Amino acid sequence: MSYAVTVGICVKNGAQTITRALQSVMVQDFPHDRIEVIIVDDGSVDGTLEVVRCFTLTMDMAVRILRHSWQGIAEARNTVARNADGKYIVWVDSDMVLSDNFIQVQYRFMEQNPKVGIAKGVYGIISNVNLVASLENMSFVSENYRYECGTGGSIYRTQVLRDIGYFDCRLRFAGEDHDTAAKIGAAGWELRRSPAIFYEYPRTSWRKLWNKYYNWGYGLHEACQTNPKLVTLYEMTPVAGFAAGLKRSFIAYRLTCEKKNFLLPFQFVFKLSAWCLGYLKGALH
Repeated sequence: MSYAVTVGICVKNGAQTITRALQSVMVQDFPHDRIEVIIVDDGSVDGTLEVVRCFTLTMDMAVRILRHSWQGIAEARNTVARNADGKYIVWVDSDMVLSDNFIQVQYRFMEQNPKVGIAKGVYGIISNVNLVASLENMSFVSENYRYECGTGGSIYRTQVLRDIGYFDCRLRFAGEDHDTAAKIGAAGWELRRSPAIFYEYPRTSWRKLWNKYYNWGYGLHEACQTNPKLVTLYEMTPVAGFAAGLKRSFIAYRLTCEKKNFLLPFQFVFKLSAWCLGYLKGALH
């Protein structure tokens, strides 16, 4: 059977957040008989698989749960893509929540724009979170005006992804989305933003934020050995981060009128310092 949309969820150790993500999929206003959900557990050890199995019993959609030992994020996404029966793949991360009409808006956007290979939705503003999470959220929201690489919150044409040879399975930790988007763009497809809204729940402590960007830097060093064009290194320095954060602070202030957004330059320095140290550790290893 073919579907309009395959929802692809790749998760590792997401037991604390995956239920919220699945709930947002279950309440979509798109016809449920036209959606299939493929969940790939990439070697979780925190009970994620049990949480997923329990919740999906309540879902009125076609659901497949696949599990393997850890192989990396690119191979997990390829497992979804190889098994997908949908015309499009909507990627949902375990720390995401979709707006109720997210799939409907994404599907309509792709149908109306046949030259688009990838369309990424826009970040919604999250309220009632602490300073760390609010700043991280606004750092994303302030970039909604331009296309940003990333699988979470994006819809891909399934056949286009297959035509370019899937994700590069050598990119185990990070960078698989940038690499694939570049290949799809080079094949002549447009990369666009759609008006579909989603929410990515950010880290709530400075330590967790540091660890996120440290690990991202470490993973991208490995990815750059495969594709050196994945990262423009000078853009990832704390100095460049301060400039980027300053620009985004004014955009964020215009959106919310909250003065705390002028802390974004310092938040960018913090997280790009972590990124650079992680990248350096990768280089030394």
